[in-house]
Amino acid sequence: MTTEKSGISGGGETHALVHRLQRSTFEFFLTKFNPLNGLLPDNVGEEASPASVAVVGMALTAWPAGVERQFMSRANAIKRTLTALRYFWNGPQGEQHDARGYKGFYYHFLDMRTGLRAGNCELSTIDTTYFIAGALTCAAYFDRDTPQEKEIRSLADALYRRVDWQWALDGGLKVSMGWKPESGFLPSHWKGYCEALILYVLALGSPTHPIPAESYTAWAETYQWKKICGTEFLYAGPLFIHQMSHMWIDFRGIQDPFMREHGIDYFQNSRRATYIQQEYAIQNPMHFDGYDKYCWGITASDGPGPAQRQVNGIERSFCDYDARKVPEGPDDGTIAPWAVAASLPFAPEIVLPTLQHISEKFPETMSNYGFKSSFNLTFRAPASKAGYWISKRHYGLAQGPVVVMAENYRSGLIWRLLRDCPCVVAGLRRAGFKNGWL
Repeated sequence: MTTEKSGISGGGETHALVHRLQRSTFEFFLTKFNPLNGLLPDNVGEEASPASVAVVGMALTAWPAGVERQFMSRANAIKRTLTALRYFWNGPQGEQHDARGYKGFYYHFLDMRTGLRAGNCELSTIDTTYFIAGALTCAAYFDRDTPQEKEIRSLADALYRRVDWQWALDGGLKVSMGWKPESGFLPSHWKGYCEALILYVLALGSPTHPIPAESYTAWAETYQWKKICGTEFLYAGPLFIHQMSHMWIDFRGIQDPFMREHGIDYFQNSRRATYIQQEYAIQNPMHFDGYDKYCWGITASDGPGPAQRQVNGIERSFCDYDARKVPEGPDDGTIAPWAVAASLPFAPEIVLPTLQHISEKFPETMSNYGFKSSFNLTFRAPASKAGYWISKRHYGLAQGPVVVMAENYRSGLIWRLLRDCPCVVAGLRRAGFKNGWL
């Protein structure tokens, strides 16, 4: 397989499907936004969902793309951005169990109405990272000399400066995944190649509470280099891990010490991961229905389980929401088309035919908000119109990557904005990144 060419679009006509998909997916952020506080639900489906701090960050990142594509006016985007940033800046911070956050971090889930901690969830370092990344995106985009756009830049800077990344180290080198007022820091820390790459970059680049460069070294020492489906790469099983940090940071041509040692960059690594996903589906070692070169995409997603079923003489175990992985699983035949779309910048030559195939052959997987979260052709649902299981939910963490990565494929907009962000540049350099646009 060919995996080393850059998959980025060089301009010209973009496939019409990409525009339609980006536009319909963007509708999620337009319609689910709470105009009173800037919050958005973690997901929409049959039951009410709390707000997700990470999804707010996705929305903030999506607004510039929406303005550029004329999905919304600049004035509307400014209003929505200020609503969210003011609400988070002014919200209660403290050790009380029902605050909005603490030490500049925010709880994973918030009540959609009150904006306070929902349930017993943790103060989330990764969700806060995505929120801050969205705020910094808006600060870079809204650069005009007007009172409102100045306020956006001021609030984004203040929110970032308030985050105490040093505290989140919990006395060690690796950043903790979270904290609870009832029990303190969670026992888990961010290690192994994962969606926290941007977390370490922003924590290293903080102008007020930076973590030491040794933290990044300690994190990278937990990486695993593997050969899967005939291709070597920096391993992470779920496809989303190879996409999330790339929403904001342009990793083309820049390398940290680990990537210099292996002669590639993180962008090329994500390209390899995308091809591995397709090759795994072609090989289809567990013989699931539908898997082929135009039907793939295994990642963290909704699922039809938990359930045990006999299917064509095979005892199958089906998961509900889970971080599905290639190749060791869990894999229960569930495909997440949004994860395919989020790989557009890396390998459009295999992504576009796959999106076309899924949208035409399985039109029931589409809705007014783009692709539904996931579907499973092996899990039959005779009572449904489609005849197979389709998720009834749209997750904000799936909607955001589609909108943003489609824009990065089409124009590189978000990448350009964050390349000019001093803290991102500082964080990358402190992590040891060199070459390319740096």
